[in-house]
Amino acid sequence: MGKKVADQLVETIEKAGIKRIYAVTGDSLNEVNDAVRRRGTVEWVHVRHEEVGAYAAAAEAELNGIACCAGSSGPGHVHLINGLYDANRSNASVLAIASTCPSSEFGMQYFQETDTMKLFADCSGYNQLAVTPVQFSRMLQSALQHTIQRKEVAVLGLPGDLAAEKAEEGPTASFALPTRGVYRPQDSELQRLAGMIEEAEKITIYCGIGARDAHDQVVKLAETIKAPVGYSFKAKMAIQHHNPYEIGMTGLLGLPSAFASMHDSDLLILLGTDFPYESFMPDRCKIAQVDIRPERIGRRAKVDLALGGDVRDTLEALFPLIRPKTGDDFLMKQLQVYRKVRENMASVAEKRGGECTIAPEYVASLIDRLAAEDAIFTVDTGMCCVWGARFLNATGKREMLGSFNHGSMANAMPMAIGAAFARPGQQVVALCGDGGISMLLGDLATIAQYKLPVKLIVFDNRALGMVKLEMEVAGLPDWQTGMYNPDFAAVAEAMGIKGYSVSDPAGVEGVLSEALAADGPVLVRVCTDPNALAMPPKIEFDQMKGFATSMAKLILAGRGDEVWETAKSNIKHIWGIL
Repeated sequence: MGKKVADQLVETIEKAGIKRIYAVTGDSLNEVNDAVRRRGTVEWVHVRHEEVGAYAAAAEAELNGIACCAGSSGPGHVHLINGLYDANRSNASVLAIASTCPSSEFGMQYFQETDTMKLFADCSGYNQLAVTPVQFSRMLQSALQHTIQRKEVAVLGLPGDLAAEKAEEGPTASFALPTRGVYRPQDSELQRLAGMIEEAEKITIYCGIGARDAHDQVVKLAETIKAPVGYSFKAKMAIQHHNPYEIGMTGLLGLPSAFASMHDSDLLILLGTDFPYESFMPDRCKIAQVDIRPERIGRRAKVDLALGGDVRDTLEALFPLIRPKTGDDFLMKQLQVYRKVRENMASVAEKRGGECTIAPEYVASLIDRLAAEDAIFTVDTGMCCVWGARFLNATGKREMLGSFNHGSMANAMPMAIGAAFARPGQQVVALCGDGGISMLLGDLATIAQYKLPVKLIVFDNRALGMVKLEMEVAGLPDWQTGMYNPDFAAVAEAMGIKGYSVSDPAGVEGVLSEALAADGPVLVRVCTDPNALAMPPKIEFDQMKGFATSMAKLILAGRGDEVWETAKSNIKHIWGIL
């Protein structure tokens, strides 16, 4: 018969730089699976759950530029959706192949039939369904071009019968054609920004992941205009390192230093950030915002100057237009505040906790100290994000991946899988919540099967910690947040992964050192304090009132011992938020 459509798919994605497909094979996807087997140049990664495959692809795309996942008819590709939502919101270039029922059965309520166009409409930037060989070849090219250039998920529906048909070439290229141009504001717009900088006395720079490739330019700007530099969680590893002007993060997981600096400024320059929390943005200073996607500007704050452009290109064009400032009183004041905050955090991290109430801050600080200089960290949504945000530090070579925009549980372990495939020469460390890893525990078998040397550190606090805190600050006593957990180390051993369990704080450092130095996959279960809370940089009166109300309700319900333990566990943070 010659080359099939499935063969054409594998050949084309290989040329586009895709090295593997994360998927569970079955029915409508079997032709693609067989094409991968026969060609032998693209790897088929057999995950146990398609959501894991989508998250793994998202991680690989963030690290290496592009990746692919696939799901078979109906339930198979439906399972992709959560991971694809995350990838799309994170601007990860992921190609998703949604194989589906035979095209002759469309509209007939066929077994496992879904409408892929409707199903993936809200979690992708490109979403089409092919029904002829020529159409497929053209759509595949368009999907690849879109996901690479727009950095959005591209979904291509592929009926099982079409995958088996003879391939035909359409009037398009058979591989992706990447390009990068210069993108910056017009000279007149840059002059306006230069004028705002000239007039301002107190300037703060705030960076998002869009400033990732402009680290040196950001530091140069800060030095020139004597401005402290804050950053989002997602941008921490790109901006914090070798930056004498950094003052940490703001937001729910951030530090009071960045929050205070931004609110004490008369000019705030936002660079490549779509930071989602409006309540942490100042409303009494002028704001200039630079973003490669101008449609995003002004979504979170009242902006006085909107500039469409790549951050690096924009700053390079701006430098000749600005004069160096000499006064550094504002900068020095903010750096002094940040030093005090860092000193408090270091003090907090020294407090180890007790038997089966190990302080998670201590654990995270040890991971930071013991992990490799070029480690890739993945963090679960929830309290693990807090500990990662505050205690894992950048070196210029480290990376950190998480569900920063979508905020889904259970992302750390799947992302670690993708990271291990993407960067086999680097250490991969996943900070997993007990709630998160429980959701997709079956894919420990994937890690074991492929002998991926990931290090899974499970913070076992027997609770949905972040949800517990959310309820308490809302004035609600926590309910249904407690968890019965298996012995995660024993589960890992049963899966063929080396497992450690530690409940005594005196043993944490030794166990982590041994685990991180091991050659193969390792899971470390740490029995952490369930009452450790995340203190935000800005505490509202309503939050304090709500927390006090929830504590009173717990006392009235006969749970006064929990209130006392919560107080004991968190008094160490007080001086960091005043």
